[in-house]
Amino acid sequence: MVSIVAKDNSNKLDQTQTFAGICQAAVMVQGIARKNSVDQTAFNLMLKSIININPVETLDVYGGELANLSTGLTMMAAQLGDSTDNKDPELTRYIVNLLNLERRLRSKPKVLTELGNRIEQCQRQLMHYELDSDNMVSNFASIYTDVISPLGGKIQIAGEPSILKQVANQNRIRALLLAGIRSTVLWRQVGGQRRNILFNRRKFVTSAKQLLNQI
Repeated sequence: MVSIVAKDNSNKLDQTQTFAGICQAAVMVQGIARKNSVDQTAFNLMLKSIININPVETLDVYGGELANLSTGLTMMAAQLGDSTDNKDPELTRYIVNLLNLERRLRSKPKVLTELGNRIEQCQRQLMHYELDSDNMVSNFASIYTDVISPLGGKIQIAGEPSILKQVANQNRIRALLLAGIRSTVLWRQVGGQRRNILFNRRKFVTSAKQLLNQI
């Protein structure tokens, strides 16, 4: 797969930003599945994160602005914080599933290569379609279905049946899950590890809150 990060730096700032990207994808999936609601600007940002595979800085993947990750940072602080009232088990499940899929993806070089090739195809298709067009969203969804889903550990999305049965919503959800996978790959590349989240949870909460204060 094409290199995701142009530099080799594994610090807490990059890890916080990329983990917030994972969280943001999960929140947006839930918003569509339960309320058929999504912020279009944020949705476009997550789609852009999929095809931005050669950034200079980690934040470039998310449009270069911390404000673009405010939803993910807020959710990250809540999910990793000490208050049980602010935790959402459903969102935790989505995040854990995305991390599991990334681990399986990382162990299959041929699949990683296929993923990179399919993303490059999407980049070329932008010459003909708008990023958030039905065609492009469907293409992103197809990548998730064809490349990521066969890895196993299918993510069960909870929501309103009337919403989930709509093809357009299925495509938007799968496109966001692909964006979530992209963020998990990036998180791993900047040094993210599960044990860091587990044993340094409070440090990541502090880091997320500090970034939120900068917005």
